[in-house]
Formats: sequence, structure tokens, C-alpha cells
Amino acid sequence: MAWIPRFITFTGLVLLAHAGYSAQEHAALASTTAQHSNQAGTSTSLPIDISIETIVATMAVCIGLVLNTPNLRPIQWNVWAGKIEREGAEGFRDSSGAVEKDYRGNPFSTLESRPGFVDIRKQRREFAEWAKSEST
Repeated sequence: MAWIPRFITFTGLVLLAHAGYSAQEHAALASTTAQHSNQAGTSTSLPIDISIETIVATMAVCIGLVLNTPNLRPIQWNVWAGKIEREGAEGFRDSSGAVEKDYRGNPFSTLESRPGFVDIRKQRREFAEWAKSEST
């Protein structure tokens, strides 16, 4: 269903281009009319249909762009990493069914695969026991 937001955005851009062209044509026509009528200081405002078309086109473009954006990720890293651990790659599929390109896998894998902390006291006891067994 990704084509619907794209169609809305495209339609809004076409309407916006048409409204801009209509406004330019109206300004050119108004300046030509003012030159021929020899009335100084006459100003004509933009017709209401061009203003409404501009507002509708801008809103259509905004709605199409908002509907076409991907889902936002959590701001907190631990929430995002927890989602990866719980759901895996299935939680990061886009609307077409493909895994998102920035999916890296389990972010905790480097922490889980690193060696543990060294227990100096335990190593000292083991060395002392070894030294005693060697000396006797």
C-alpha cells in the first residue's frame, strides 16, 4: 500500500504547481489590465479559488509525506535493543516484507561473547594451592 501515499503526494505537487502557474498568470493579467486602464494604485487580490487550491495542495503534500514515512524507532537505546532481542529480524520488516537495511542483529552479542571479569583472589588461592602441592 505504499503507492497510495505516493499518489497523494504526487497529486498534491501537481495541484501546487497548477496553483503557482495560475497565480503567476493572474499577476501577469492584472499588471497588463492595470497598464491599459491607466489607473494608478489599483491592486487586484488573488482569486479565492487559487488560494484554496494552494492550501489544499499543500495539505495533500504534507499528508502524503507523513503517510509515506517509515515507523519511528524508540529514542531509548535499551528499548530498541530489547525489541531486537524479543522479535529479531521479524520486528524490522518494512511494508514490502524486506528486512530494513540498517538492521544489525543483536546489539548485546558483543557484550555476551566477551570474556568475564578476572577474579584475582580466586587466581591467588589457586596459585597458592598449586604452589603448596608442588612443594610437598
